[in-house]
Order: sequence, then C-alpha cells, then structure tokens
Amino acid sequence: MTTVEVRARAGRRPLVLLGISLGYFMVLLDMTVLSVAEPDLAASLRISIAGLQWATTGYTVVFGALLLSAGAVADRYGAHRVFRAGVAGFGLASALSALAPTLPVLVGLRGVLGAAGAACVPASMALIARLYPEPAGRIRAVAAWAAISGAAVAAGPVVGGALVELAGWRAIFLVNVPIAALVLALTAGRALVCPRGERRIDWAAQLAACAALAMLTDALIATGAGSWAHAAGSAVATALAGAAFLALERRSATPVLDRVLLRSRGVRAGLAAGAAVNFALNGTLFVLPLVLQRDHHLGAAASGLAFLPLTLPFALNPPLTGRIAARVGPRPPIVAGISLITVGCGVLAWATLVGADYGWLAVGLLLTGFGVSFVLPVLVSSIIDAAPEGTAGAAGGVLNAVRQTGATLGVATMGACVGLGAGSAAALLLAAVVCAAAGIGFATGHRAVPLTSRPGHRARPAVHVPRDS
Repeated sequence: MTTVEVRARAGRRPLVLLGISLGYFMVLLDMTVLSVAEPDLAASLRISIAGLQWATTGYTVVFGALLLSAGAVADRYGAHRVFRAGVAGFGLASALSALAPTLPVLVGLRGVLGAAGAACVPASMALIARLYPEPAGRIRAVAAWAAISGAAVAAGPVVGGALVELAGWRAIFLVNVPIAALVLALTAGRALVCPRGERRIDWAAQLAACAALAMLTDALIATGAGSWAHAAGSAVATALAGAAFLALERRSATPVLDRVLLRSRGVRAGLAAGAAVNFALNGTLFVLPLVLQRDHHLGAAASGLAFLPLTLPFALNPPLTGRIAARVGPRPPIVAGISLITVGCGVLAWATLVGADYGWLAVGLLLTGFGVSFVLPVLVSSIIDAAPEGTAGAAGGVLNAVRQTGATLGVATMGACVGLGAGSAAALLLAAVVCAAAGIGFATGHRAVPLTSRPGHRARPAVHVPRDS
C-alpha cells in the first residue's frame, strides 16, 4: 500500500467511525422509540396488552438470544460483511414494519430487526478495533462510539413521541431507513475490511436457545392475558427447548455458553445484576407510557418529554461513574446504582398507586436513570475482572445476551402484572424487588477489586465501555 493510500484511509477514519456509531445508534433507538407509541399502536391495530408485549419482545427475544453467537458469526464471515448485512437488513425490515397491516406481521418483522441488530453490535466493536489498531486511538474511538450510540437511549422516547404525534406509530420505523442508508454510505469501500475466520458456530444450539426464550416469553404473556391452557403449553415447550439446548451444549465442540466462565460466582452475580437492571429499565419503559397517557392524559410527544428524567442521566453521568470506578473499582458504583434503581422503582410504584402528580414520577424516573447510568458503564469491567483468564471476550458477549434476556422478561412479566389486574403499581414494585435481590446477590457474590490496586493496571474512565448493547 502506498503512503498516499494510507493517508487517504486515515483521513476517512472519522467518517467511517461515525457510520459505525450511527449503526449502533439505530439499533439502540429502536429499543426505546416504540415505548411512547404503545397507545397509538394499540388503537391502530386493535391489540391488547399482550399484543403490545409481543410487539416489544419480538425484537428483544431474537436480539438477546442471537447475541450469544453474533461475535462468532462476525469472526467467521468477516465483521465488515456481517455489519453491512445487518444494517441493510435493519433498514429494510424497518421500512416493512412501517407498512405492517397486522400484529403477527409486525411481530415477525420485529424479530428480523432483532436478528439484524444482533449482527451489528459485536461486529461494530470488531470494526473499531480494525480501524484503530493503536491503543490510544482506539480508546478515543470507543469513547466517541459510546457517546454517539448512547444518545439513542436519551433520544428514543422524545423522538418517538414527536413522530407519533406528527404521523402515527408507523413513522417511528421509517426514521431508521435514512439512518441505515447513511451508515452504508459512510462504511462503504475498502477502508473497512476484516478477514474471515475458521470458527465454527453451533446453529442447532443457538436455535434451541432462541426457542426456549421465545416460549418462556409466550408463557408469561399468556399468563398475563389469563390464557391458562396456552400458558401451560408454552411452559412445557420452554422446558423441552431448554432441555434440548442443554443436551446440544454438552455435545458441542463450540458451545454457545462458556461453561468455564459460568463457574465463577462473581460472573454469575454480575450477569444477574445486568439482567435485573434491564428487567427494570425495559419493563418501566413498557408500563409507564400507559400510565402517563391513561392517568395523566399526556399525548405521545408530552409522554416522550416526561421520560427525560430517566434518559438524560445516561448521557450526563457516565464520566462521573468513570472517575469513581477508576478510584475504587466497579463494585461500589454498581451497588449504589442498583440501590438507586430499587428506590426509584419503589417511588414510581407508590406514585402510581396513590395517583400522585407527575413531580413524584419525575423523582422516581430520575433516581432510576441515575442508577442505570451508574451500573451499565462499569458492569463489563466488573464481569471481566471476575472472569477466568482467557474468557474476557466471551464474558462481554454473554453479558449483552443476558441483559437483553432480562429486558424481554421485564416486559413480559411486568406486562403480565398489568394484564392480570394487579396494576401498574404492582408491576413497578416487582421491578424494585428484582433489583433489590440482584443488588444483594452482587454485593455478596462479587469481590471488590479496585482498579488502581492491580499491578500494572491503568484505570480507564468507564465511558470507554459500551453503555448499552
């Protein structure tokens, strides 16, 4: 390669990085933008709470399950190919979702979006590592990637509310189409090429994992709808799919889950914490829009703005979290964050139960938002610290998958509470209980190891760690 070519590629790197970051932004935006569209979607397609649950979890079921193998797929076929295919698939499925005539079609397309999103996330990290081989440049690139993509969490409800107010729920899917086209344009060319690998993928075990999570979700949603026979059948199917997954894992030369990794008590505690945080976050994002628009008579745009106390800390707090973690290690901010989420969800439950004004809801949302923003930026570091030698990459992948599984179960379980008549307050109280249990488990199961105490370890601000995926 000539010097001119090298300089040309170096000059394109910021634009390519922007494209990679926008790809992840698009994936995260789709996870939060739907929340404020729930009433309009329900009225348009004449669907129940159970239908709304599937419209949400159709995405997270597939996304969470496929994240277990998505990194291996990127290594096997080349991260640039997998990323571009995922972005193109995401844009196409988004356009088709905007045209969905019925709920089953929409849920199926949401599953396609989940698969496309799972292809994008691990591949984007591999592309950044390829694009910025020097450590200092890579640290800055990951920080920029996290900042741009993390803004999607804050922007989702606000953007979704404005779009629904202007053009209805279908507009929230159309917004992904130009973003996908821009990402493909920015990442085109030979500046972004990764080699193929030889790693094998156990597709049968991966399919069994997807089936088990989907059947469990279906059982919970059917329970909330009072369809007991349906719920029982799905529970049996869950057990069969789970047994098939375990049998395939035992025989597999390339298992989906790293058994050595899961033997670590600290890793298990960290995974439980990650699942609990997403359980509370995504369950709250599902339940509260119904409360805001039913009890407080807020439109879609106002509901989106009402979520700012929850989402703004995601953009503002991580630098502080990074400084704290650099001094005392990841354990204190995680324990403090889960405690804040527990209290925040408790305040939301009380405010919903007594019909308090929005000011109390804002307090609960703010506490929850700060809690999430304390936990997520350093949770990867915490699990990697506890993971056995040589399993750091697998630990990150399993954490992402478990967190999305928690998100799926949060929507399914908290939605079931609403569907069974227990009410939104009971659903939010359940989130507080789940986080309290996970916090106690983490505090007792994860050994505190300050980052600065390790020989030769240079602490990095936690903003360098992906805040959501």
